[in-house]
Amino acid sequence: MTIKKVNIGIYLVLFLMLIVLFRLFQLQILEGDKYKRMSEDNRLRVIKMPAPRGVIYDRNGIPLVKNIPFYSVSLIFDKKNYPDVYALSKLLNMDVKEIEQKLSRHNSPFIPVKLKQGLSFVEIARIESRISDFPGVFIDTDVSREYLYGKLAAHVIGYLGKINPLQLRDPDLRQMPPDAFTGQWGVERIFDRELRGVAGERIIEVDALGRELKKLQEISAIMGKDIKLSIDINVQKAAEEAFADKRGSLVALKPTTGEILAMVSLPSFDPNVFSKGIDMSQWVKIMEDKRKPMLNRAIQSQYPPGSIFKIVTAVAALEEGIIDPNSKINCSGGLNYGKWTFGCWKKGGHGSVDMHKAIVESCDVYFYELGKRLGIDKIHHYSKLFGLGTETGIDMTPLKEKKGLIPNAEWKKEKIKLPWYLGDTFISSIGQGFISVTPIQAAVLVATFANGGYLYKPTFMIGGYEPVGRIDLKTQTIEIVKNALYGVVNEPNGTAQSSKSTIVKIAGKTGTAQVVGKGKKVSGEQYIDHAWFVAYAPLENPEIAISVLVEHGGGGGAVAAPIAKKTIEAYFISKNSKEN
Repeated sequence: MTIKKVNIGIYLVLFLMLIVLFRLFQLQILEGDKYKRMSEDNRLRVIKMPAPRGVIYDRNGIPLVKNIPFYSVSLIFDKKNYPDVYALSKLLNMDVKEIEQKLSRHNSPFIPVKLKQGLSFVEIARIESRISDFPGVFIDTDVSREYLYGKLAAHVIGYLGKINPLQLRDPDLRQMPPDAFTGQWGVERIFDRELRGVAGERIIEVDALGRELKKLQEISAIMGKDIKLSIDINVQKAAEEAFADKRGSLVALKPTTGEILAMVSLPSFDPNVFSKGIDMSQWVKIMEDKRKPMLNRAIQSQYPPGSIFKIVTAVAALEEGIIDPNSKINCSGGLNYGKWTFGCWKKGGHGSVDMHKAIVESCDVYFYELGKRLGIDKIHHYSKLFGLGTETGIDMTPLKEKKGLIPNAEWKKEKIKLPWYLGDTFISSIGQGFISVTPIQAAVLVATFANGGYLYKPTFMIGGYEPVGRIDLKTQTIEIVKNALYGVVNEPNGTAQSSKSTIVKIAGKTGTAQVVGKGKKVSGEQYIDHAWFVAYAPLENPEIAISVLVEHGGGGGAVAAPIAKKTIEAYFISKNSKEN
């Protein structure tokens, strides 16, 4: 070997050493911080810890929910240490294919895969006893809810569920741990931000497989804010029990604030099914239930108001001065108009009727005459003043409140391409025909009349709220109609004698809303009339206003009025027990 070749070899070695030294200098000095961070990222894990949710209370401080632990089993693995799926399926009592599907979506050895959620204590004990045989398997603890009253007030309180893909787009939810519970409906959804608090963090050191070695730091979660609702759970309970197995809705509120004391929608559902992790078969069963338990009938269902609408017609007639309340109209059982006959509910007629008797006994013919004298535009105007035909403004996220419908000539021409006839006015004056309202609108109607004309936005929160509107009613109008509404309940011929109470003076109006035209011979529950009753109590300085709708219940006085009576009495019994 010549000296020249030796020198070339030495230079080559030196050159290679220089490259290595430069690369070391680059890695350790120039890019040292970068790779240090990468190393730390591989060694450290930041685990989000959901905060305990705030507790929801009723207006009397009674808790309606409580926080409970929600356990899951998760797995950290990589392709070099693929788990024994068959052994896992026996441990977790899961189908092999289900596990394989979950593992197939796994794209990082450092992110755990949730295999099974909502574990029972028996399952936890079984898994923990064998967990050393399954590297990477561990038990996760989350925070969920127990709804202490089950189906009671479920449409108000709502329920929790796992964050869905659509919600993950919400910037407000990006800081939430994946698979955390969040409010999906009702109060849980409306006040989710206040209730959920601030998530904590746990920083841990992990090995090459992502398994925890030790805890380095922990930042405690901050519990969410407690919420006190306006509802009275004792009133709610009395109302739902009064319905028995009937379908329908009830809304009770304070006339001077708009605070909701009870909101019923039946049939209902059990929110505990959702908070414990609902599977697809359970969800399909609920959605396919023909009774529609998830429908909030108080705000989402629209019905003809029937004779409860006569409150509006009577107020409009008195305010416009189109009739002397003492003048008489003869009811022989119907009103003839051209070739049509518009009948009264009482086939033999009511005889000679003034306004007081017409309201007490709910004479249709009297109100046909009022409608004729008023005209549909005046009826439409006063209906709108009372909040009918428009949203009340209540927040029931994510549900959308229905508007109902208060028609006039312009509406009919636009929607049906026909002129408005006097016959349309007749049936509109008694709350039939095209008119429809929601139970919450009916409650606002009677509350607005009861407090002298102040319109309040319904709310689930306690507090003094300013009215959102006012009807400047004459004192005489209020007195005439109030006396008649008291007679509906307390006079011998009143249509709501079944709601007369020995505890408190109740005033109200019954309604029977036809679902098919008179004379049509049909059978089946779906063709039975809806039963309405709206009321307030006490007669002077009312504290509660209420609307009751029983789907296909028949007569309002026989079916809906007793439900209102039990609910109103429950309110005053609850109130008196607190004062004594």
